[in-house]
Amino acid sequence: MSELQLTILPEALGDALAIERLHERTFGPGRYARSAFRIREGRGHMLDLSFTARIGTLLVGSIRLTPICIGETPALLLGPLTVEPPFRSRGVGSKLIERALQEAKSKGGRLVLLVGDEPFYAKAGFRRIPKGQVKMPGPVDPARLLVNELVSGAFDGVGGLIRPDWIDKADQQQQGAS
Repeated sequence: MSELQLTILPEALGDALAIERLHERTFGPGRYARSAFRIREGRGHMLDLSFTARIGTLLVGSIRLTPICIGETPALLLGPLTVEPPFRSRGVGSKLIERALQEAKSKGGRLVLLVGDEPFYAKAGFRRIPKGQVKMPGPVDPARLLVNELVSGAFDGVGGLIRPDWIDKADQQQQGAS
């Protein structure tokens, strides 16, 4: 196949069904039992930090970022990252990661976590979290728990339970006024 004319676009509300079908094809029904899915469940991802990859009008990949906390430290959870099988090993996933991390940093993000394969994600600046420093609220292989400091030193002293970030900025301001 020749060079792909890949376009990375912000995820739109109308992309949800196509992305869900992509997740079904690539991850299957077992995705609902994964610890990372359980954290994302009910919270929802951030549309302004989630992207699609397209060749023409064909959706071939997706990446999402969800706000979380590690203890009391705000962070982002990357995932799911998914690419249609015929388009894997062509740089689609790497381009989605690059765009999502760029946007997260430009919007003040400091830390991004994920559960994934270190050899693949290390190319994007992710490294293994020392065992015991953070805890997922469910089973996870500690060797697959990775972090990327978008700001140097942002992970220093951070630890604790990973949980959804349920309070958004408007709620915090409203609660502070009461």
